[in-house]
Amino acid sequence: MTRLATNLAKAATSLLLVLSASSVFAALPEGAKAPDFQLDAALAGKPMNFSLAKALKKGPVVLYFFPAAFTQGCTVEAHEFAEATDEFSKMNATVIGVTAGNADRVAEFSKLECRDKFAVAADPGAKVAATYQTQFRTKDGKALSERTSFVIAPDGKILLSYTDPNPELHIQKAMSAVTAWYKAAK
Repeated sequence: MTRLATNLAKAATSLLLVLSASSVFAALPEGAKAPDFQLDAALAGKPMNFSLAKALKKGPVVLYFFPAAFTQGCTVEAHEFAEATDEFSKMNATVIGVTAGNADRVAEFSKLECRDKFAVAADPGAKVAATYQTQFRTKDGKALSERTSFVIAPDGKILLSYTDPNPELHIQKAMSAVTAWYKAAK
């Protein structure tokens, strides 16, 4: 076997180990009870406190974790959630983004990339992400969250649990879950 083939085989084996290990640490599943939390957040650049329990009193919550503010995928996802926020609001759903990366920039991110439409919360050390089983560590040991979206019913039950590093389907899947809940609640 050539050196290149050996290295490719080792890389493939390593990738399979990582992928199988990541499925062991999957995010909280649909049907599970969502852990309550409160975090410092910002909406339209203004500081606020976000309480899951308080938000659930108004309707379902679209809770999405993202790795770091002002990165390419996270900016795309924020723009798409901003565009969908009015539709979520029509069904009494609250959108909240949570990040451990660049947590000191959530106010700026909420204004620019979330377009003043929804709150973004800082999760220093990804502690809330850990309770939702969506935390990982970078090579330098920093705790961040995977790109994971949840839809939580007012009773605290998780209706959607979706993890994918690609931001493309998160909004569509969250909208489908909220729409199904809204139709059933009517």
